[in-house]
Amino acid sequence: MKVDVAAIVPAYNEEATVGGVVAALKSSPLLAEVIVVDDGSSDETAAVAQASGARVVRKPNGGKGSAVLAGVAATDAPVIALFDADLEGLTSDHVERLLAPVLSGGRVMNCGLRDRGALTPLTSRLPLISGERAMPRDVIERIPPHLLRGFRLEAALNYFCRMNGLPYGAIPMPGLTMRRKYQKVGWKKGLVQYARMTGQVVSAMVSVRLAHARGEF
Repeated sequence: MKVDVAAIVPAYNEEATVGGVVAALKSSPLLAEVIVVDDGSSDETAAVAQASGARVVRKPNGGKGSAVLAGVAATDAPVIALFDADLEGLTSDHVERLLAPVLSGGRVMNCGLRDRGALTPLTSRLPLISGERAMPRDVIERIPPHLLRGFRLEAALNYFCRMNGLPYGAIPMPGLTMRRKYQKVGWKKGLVQYARMTGQVVSAMVSVRLAHARGEF
């Protein structure tokens, strides 16, 4: 029996790339619906996503984690696939690679490793912070929402699976890249955003460990 899968794309000011992401997702026969969560964008992200065929959920700006939760709340699909809105080169083959281990039961969560050329093998040995992930929706629902704020999402999902003995891993995505922060906002603001993201990831690792120790999940 075919399992319904919803693709959720959290997006903030990504009018340059969100249309291509939606088009690639719509081309996949494995996805029942494509939901773009416009996280308070000030550009044409929502309009571009809708014109490309996505269902758009609009919300005030609250960060990536809250956008993903809004997307999950907007669907009853039992399997969720997350994709960043700034991807370049996404294809239906990438979607299949991401979903196959989850739909077959081999993994509870599967992550996509973007193409970084000669550095790609190294990324498989680093903490998984990729935004491309597939999993049953209850993996997200079982984590306290406050642990999923901002860029804490990926670290919280990793830790939850590891501490509960749930099989997860990653698979290479040849040809899949992303539009860099410095291309969007310039080098100065980009460096600040990278530093903020790194701080949130580290904070997430600590917060999730403490929450697990307190028996919150």
